[in-house]
Amino acid sequence: MALTTVRPQGMGFNTGRRNLIKNGAMLVSQRGTSFSSVADNAYTLDRYRLTENTSAVVDMSQSSEVPSEGGFSSSLKIDITTAATPSGGQAFCLNYRMEGYDFLPSDYGNSNAKYLTLSFWVKSNVTGTYRLTFIARNGSGNRSIGATYTINSADTWEKKEVSIIPDTASTPYQTTDEGFRIEWYLASGPDRTTGSLPTSWATLDNATRATGQGVNLASSTSNEWYITGVQLELGENASDFEHRSFGEELQLCKRYYEEHNFGTTTSMYGGAQSSSRGECPFVYDVTKRANPTISVNDRQAFRVNDWKGGDEQCSSFSVNETRTRQARLSFNKSTGNLNVGYVIYMNREGAFGTDPILYIDAEL
Repeated sequence: MALTTVRPQGMGFNTGRRNLIKNGAMLVSQRGTSFSSVADNAYTLDRYRLTENTSAVVDMSQSSEVPSEGGFSSSLKIDITTAATPSGGQAFCLNYRMEGYDFLPSDYGNSNAKYLTLSFWVKSNVTGTYRLTFIARNGSGNRSIGATYTINSADTWEKKEVSIIPDTASTPYQTTDEGFRIEWYLASGPDRTTGSLPTSWATLDNATRATGQGVNLASSTSNEWYITGVQLELGENASDFEHRSFGEELQLCKRYYEEHNFGTTTSMYGGAQSSSRGECPFVYDVTKRANPTISVNDRQAFRVNDWKGGDEQCSSFSVNETRTRQARLSFNKSTGNLNVGYVIYMNREGAFGTDPILYIDAEL
């Protein structure tokens, strides 16, 4: 096991134990466990988003490959399936985004602002220097600072620890929108590496956003990269990873995204608003950080039913109203045989052969 520490010289201190990251152990993956040809800015494992606008093709998955210590059961794996060399301002990085309110304990913007320490376990067959970028957002713009870490041994789990100095010049963004971001660069076009590595907080400059990145992970289809045990906490030293139960991590992640599979034994209830339209109120499992976007995998997978026998495959779906706690959903049918005022229920259209799934997305 190798440990990398990037921090100013001096005695370290911890100002309090708190993991600011949800799903740092890569336990929760509501969207699935395997993702092929991941699109630019797509979420895969909950809370982890891929920026990838090069011509490379990337697969991602929830892997059982983990360090031999630390008590982890899952990691996030990035696998190159089509190689490429980034050009211009192209970027290839994993990023994690936090709400502004979650970043408030940092006390940024005054003389008591605290150090932050990021720790994580990483493994790759590609050794060399990798770039980290930290971005703090506020009402007047974005500020950033950078650091690097080195993967020393191929195919070996290594623990990295990176401490960043506080920013006393800019207050955190007090919002449920994005307030802080971490970017793990895996490759970069030359337009993002034209300046010096920013080792103090300054206005975000895309020309230096990946300076110091010495590796192109996308150079070969043999390349892969794993990460787990991601923890961001207050102070100059990293603590042992704060393990949370799967149930707790799932609830934390559902603030941003949840989905519901209405299989053969699950229904959604509401009322007939007209002879061809049923409306169903739907309460989410967890209050969302903002009004979510709601969609279905295929409206034809739903069947509209009432208690007098008027049932038919759904012909169209719409969202009448969405709030942070619940929504009103409309399911229409072609034949006008619903009975107004009667209870309706939505369940699986057996002949269609696909389980109907409702997606509720309030991600950053």
